[in-house]
Amino acid sequence: MTNSYQNPNTPQTARTRGAAIEQLAAQWLQQHGLTLVTSNHHVKGGELDLVMKDQDILVFIEVKHRTTTRYGHPLETVTAQKRHRLIRAAKLYIARHAVSSPCRFDILAITGTPPTLEFQWEKAAFDAY
Repeated sequence: MTNSYQNPNTPQTARTRGAAIEQLAAQWLQQHGLTLVTSNHHVKGGELDLVMKDQDILVFIEVKHRTTTRYGHPLETVTAQKRHRLIRAAKLYIARHAVSSPCRFDILAITGTPPTLEFQWEKAAFDAY
């Protein structure tokens, strides 16, 4: 996959690296049939990395990246506290945008460095109950 991610040896801020990875994540998910609604949606107390549509389902996607799994897999970083913040942010998004379609929470775990990124997509990774 061709991408615009900069050389990992180039000094960048964490925010810049994160934005580049999230852009690649959105492109990858679009290649797998999802449609981008918005990215980096900020609400009080949280942020939604990607909001996408999977047919008629609104999908809130948390993107996690690690260059190596030496200190754990990116999926392991989505703690109960993080899930709670994502659910709260999604509820605010739903209320503000009058969403009436079904929703789900996915996690896209990305490991490696470009151009050798590995994607692991966990659909319906957790519930909002």
